[in-house]
Amino acid sequence: MLQLNELKEIHSNAYESSKMYNEKMKSWHDQRIHRREFQEGDLVFLFNSSLKLFLHKLRSWWLSPYKVMKVQLCAATNIGTEATDTFKVNGLWLKHYYAGEPIDEKASYNLLMLPLLNIHSWSSS
Repeated sequence: MLQLNELKEIHSNAYESSKMYNEKMKSWHDQRIHRREFQEGDLVFLFNSSLKLFLHKLRSWWLSPYKVMKVQLCAATNIGTEATDTFKVNGLWLKHYYAGEPIDEKASYNLLMLPLLNIHSWSSS
């Protein structure tokens, strides 16, 4: 009977310490949450969730800047550009765009036109 009581005490101590650890970790993570509040007219990036399914290493996870048209309850946000209609997205999938004006031109480089490097110049053969 004494061993059974000791096991119950050890179990309750482990449960209490685990509960205290989880509370501390929750408070630590909650302190690091950055609230994102958007107003109409803000420029924002939209998270590209299709890259989670089909990973492209060199592609950006964020889609071009959109303009916030309307902010609704529960983080629902209407965004759009001048070229597209507005659509509703979850505000958690957005982040602020802080730079200057967006770049309309896309840069492209032809890697075949770059001078070829002599790979074997460093070898001692």
